[in-house]
Amino acid sequence: MTELLYQQSEFLIAVALLGCMVLGGELGYWIGRRRRQTHNELTRAQIISIQAATLGLLALLLGFTFAMALSRFEYRKQMVVQESNAIGTAALRSQFLPTTHHDEVDKLFRRYVEIRLESVLRTGQGTSEREQLDLEVRGVQLRLWRMANEAAEADPRSIPLGLFTHAMNEVIDIKTKRDIAVANHVPESVLLFLLAFAVLAAVVLGFGNGVAGRRIMSLTVAYHVIVVLVIVLIIDLDHPQQGLTRTSQQSMVQLLEIIDARLR
Repeated sequence: MTELLYQQSEFLIAVALLGCMVLGGELGYWIGRRRRQTHNELTRAQIISIQAATLGLLALLLGFTFAMALSRFEYRKQMVVQESNAIGTAALRSQFLPTTHHDEVDKLFRRYVEIRLESVLRTGQGTSEREQLDLEVRGVQLRLWRMANEAAEADPRSIPLGLFTHAMNEVIDIKTKRDIAVANHVPESVLLFLLAFAVLAAVVLGFGNGVAGRRIMSLTVAYHVIVVLVIVLIIDLDHPQQGLTRTSQQSMVQLLEIIDARLR
């Protein structure tokens, strides 16, 4: 399912949200100023309570949503290390195959790591380029699996070949888990609600300032900017390789260098 919010530029989202919050705050301030004379001290105290409750609820929602995005980001980092470890283990155990297969297996593993890096660093989620790379990955997996089966059939009692087969199974499984981790992010409906609630909070804050008859512009602007930055950071954490906060692929790069050294 296409999620439009994750396909937009974070800068545009920040500008649009900041603009909506400023306009909402100005609208609330204008309404509050016009109704200022109709409110007594009791109703003004109630308005202050509503302001505090609204801003507190916004802070709570921001905190929970940020925790969701951060936990997913950390899980993606772990999955990169787990996949590189699984591929590295399978590549080492491929030495249990007949000597005639060593060069071909090393080249297949090298191409496998190259594709996984390219699919993450150079293609977007759900694009035709990503689909083509996934097809090639499945082809490499199938070739390696067949070679493992052929060697196991030739020597069914070989424990080392069984270990290689098990390692290949781990490689296939971890690829699926990592792809799911990349696609798993904070639901767009939650972010849309958070954006709308941030604008509503700006309206409530502006209304309270209007009823009070004055506002501190520097603090109001600072509040708007801080809320916008937190929401943009949440979205950025859920852009696996497209935002400013990117998942490190260093373990995969190092694995590629190790395989290259074996091929020399």
